Amino acid sequence: MFDLSITPLLFAAVIVGMTAALLAWRERYEPGSIPLFVLLVGQIWWSISLLFQLEAATLSAKVFWMNMSWIGVVAIPVAWLFFALEYTGRDQYVQTRYVGLVSVVPLATVWLAMTSQFHDLLYLETTLVETAGVVRLNYVAGPWYWIIAGYTYFLGILGSIPLLELVWSEATEFRGQSSAVLIGTVAPWLTSVLYVTGVLPTGGIDPTPIAFAVSGVAYLGALTRFRLFGTNPSPNRHAPELLFEEMNQGAIVVDSNDYVVELNGEAVRSLGVERPAALGEPGSEIVPEYNELPADGAMSGHLTIETDGRTGKYDVTVTEITNAYDRVIGRVISLHDITDYLQQQQRLEVLNRVLRHNIRTETNVIAGYAGLLTDEYDSKEARVIKRRADRLEEIGEKGREILELFETGPSEEPIPVDGLLEACVADVRSAYPHVDVDVEPTGEDVHVAGVLEVVCENLVENAAEHNLDDDPWMRVTAESDGDRVTITVADNGPGIDEYEREVLESGTETQLEHGSGLGLWLVKWGAEMAGGTVEFAENDPTGAIVTVEVPVEPSPESADPWARIPTDALEGSAASSFVSTRSTLGSSTTGRTRSTRSRNP
Repeated sequence: MFDLSITPLLFAAVIVGMTAALLAWRERYEPGSIPLFVLLVGQIWWSISLLFQLEAATLSAKVFWMNMSWIGVVAIPVAWLFFALEYTGRDQYVQTRYVGLVSVVPLATVWLAMTSQFHDLLYLETTLVETAGVVRLNYVAGPWYWIIAGYTYFLGILGSIPLLELVWSEATEFRGQSSAVLIGTVAPWLTSVLYVTGVLPTGGIDPTPIAFAVSGVAYLGALTRFRLFGTNPSPNRHAPELLFEEMNQGAIVVDSNDYVVELNGEAVRSLGVERPAALGEPGSEIVPEYNELPADGAMSGHLTIETDGRTGKYDVTVTEITNAYDRVIGRVISLHDITDYLQQQQRLEVLNRVLRHNIRTETNVIAGYAGLLTDEYDSKEARVIKRRADRLEEIGEKGREILELFETGPSEEPIPVDGLLEACVADVRSAYPHVDVDVEPTGEDVHVAGVLEVVCENLVENAAEHNLDDDPWMRVTAESDGDRVTITVADNGPGIDEYEREVLESGTETQLEHGSGLGLWLVKWGAEMAGGTVEFAENDPTGAIVTVEVPVEPSPESADPWARIPTDALEGSAASSFVSTRSTLGSSTTGRTRSTRSRNP
């Protein structure tokens, strides 16, 4: 049986509750914080009312404070429900009309409590009983008492359901938060149930406010230890809807009977339809060539859609929707607009033709006439024209290499790193015998993407061609850690201008900030297509250090012609023979032509 020794416990519940309420109010702009604050204030109100009721000496005073306690009693379950809804992202239900609807019974209870002297709906009888010198209030519950009790427990269960979903969440933080909040709610609710059913002997004193001490500690733990409003799951429920609506692909959802049940904004724009009019219509009336779409997977070919004078080309993917029993209940039709891509592809094809044929033809004509003028007159102007024509041809060659790089991409067969380095170095030694070239291979059977061939060729040839030092040298090294390969090309030449490196690091060019050519872009793009990165740095005291890091690729199943040739056999005259062999076996595959490349990018 309880006596006045419960007063310290009630004070503890008030203090802990006030601390938690202040923390909740501090986070009042976070989802669920305001309802939690109201819940905690309701607990504090109930506890304080019970303290005053215990201290009151007359029947009327005790009844007054018991009636006042109903304000906190009925606020708690309402606040709990809307906290759970808002905190878990169901805030579409946290609106004035819903709050008002849920609050009808609690407000009626408060009104009945304040007018209890005029009716017997809440209490059939209230009397004072003295036990062991302690005067307490004894009452017999009326019919409305059981209505509000049942309603309170109903709201408690309803609010616990969305939080129980988070208990099994993959995020540890959310599991801790929801568990702590549920403990803080279950403790007083369970105490109340035991009191109302008469299981807990309390001498007529409702012990629920005492359980608020446990509740407050649990809420404090949720607010501090588990960062209740610092890491909030509320966006999770809105994210799928937002992603579906704002994704840059059109998405049409059809049911198992091929009727449109949903479509996003991009689909509305692509199909040129009104969303309300499209919903519920057969898919064949909304999506062109609907009957030609696959049941599941990607459509072969392109889907053409004409809307408002615009003709769009789309890649189409169909994904089946299955239920818990693995039964197909619908499909999602995804429309990916490739109109701009096809136009860009056409432009690249035209550019490819111009670079491959037109520019080469015109520069050959210019160079030929300039050569004739130089032979006949040996004029300075003719020599300048000849150099510029050669430079233009070199730029055209770079452009052709880049286009071929984009065409073949990383689809080329993996090649051994050491064979790649030795072959590239062999070319340089033959073309620039005055440059001291040193190579340090990995010494391992490691392969990289075939697209790295053009990267290595450009790096070593450019490093040698424009090295004007009295004692020019170049060092090419390769290292592997089993997962990635690092290739470093260092020289003592003039280095790479700072503005060139800045343009590459930013990844964009403008009219005021741009590179002087295509060489470094070719190296950068080739490394990225191989799944790697490239870094440019200054050498000490002069020169450049270029580091390319790419992932290791699995060895090709077919025998590699490079791998059959020992690396030491590539030295000297054997290297020239190997280069010729490789030109037939490898370079012809990509369609590249050998030429002297400029150090200037």
